Amino acid sequence: MSNSDSDGGSENQWDDRGDLAWNEFDWERYLREQDEAVHRYLRFYEAAKGAADRIDQVAEKMNWGQGDWSEEPDTEEFSADDEDDSSGDDEDEVYTLHKNPIFIATKAIFLGLRRSWETVAAEPGKIPQPVAVALLASLHRGEEEAVQAIHALDFGDYAMAVSLFKRALSALNASFAILNDETVARHRTMVAWREGALPSLFDLREVWLRVIAECRDELDRPVDDET
Repeated sequence: MSNSDSDGGSENQWDDRGDLAWNEFDWERYLREQDEAVHRYLRFYEAAKGAADRIDQVAEKMNWGQGDWSEEPDTEEFSADDEDDSSGDDEDEVYTLHKNPIFIATKAIFLGLRRSWETVAAEPGKIPQPVAVALLASLHRGEEEAVQAIHALDFGDYAMAVSLFKRALSALNASFAILNDETVARHRTMVAWREGALPSLFDLREVWLRVIAECRDELDRPVDDET
């Protein structure tokens, strides 16, 4: 589920980099490649929007595997489209939060929601301003809490990850509440946006609930007595 366990701490992640020494240009190139992974996920996701198992379909297209897509991926999974890239092998070997599949899926789905909502809310008179601000704030809060949860997951703190994912789910519920308010029914633009957005919101909930279940499995697993 992550590249570290609760006893191993986070230091192993950084130790794996060995003698890697990058400058700002190297890191900027690396981050752009990880941004592209988010956009690639979103393209796959939008193409599979009508499929009931779209989460698993997109995971398979991202080469994450079926059933274990929330685990830390092998480095080559993210370099399949960049085999001829001149950046070398170092980028493939380096793991950061940006390569975590849960991070990529969460960021991509929120990106799609935020883009479409900003486009709709920017049209004068189409969306009540208080609703526009409230929904954007709840989406931002949900994404922020989820990213913090994924940080905790990557550091092997499964209990904290569960707590933070529950906060993200609370923010998601706030988004549902806004969209289910009776004022939304009076605005055709909002009703149309809601119909397209609800599947994405439910997918975020499904992803996080899967990870919460895995975290709880880890927490319930007996710890071998140290000799």
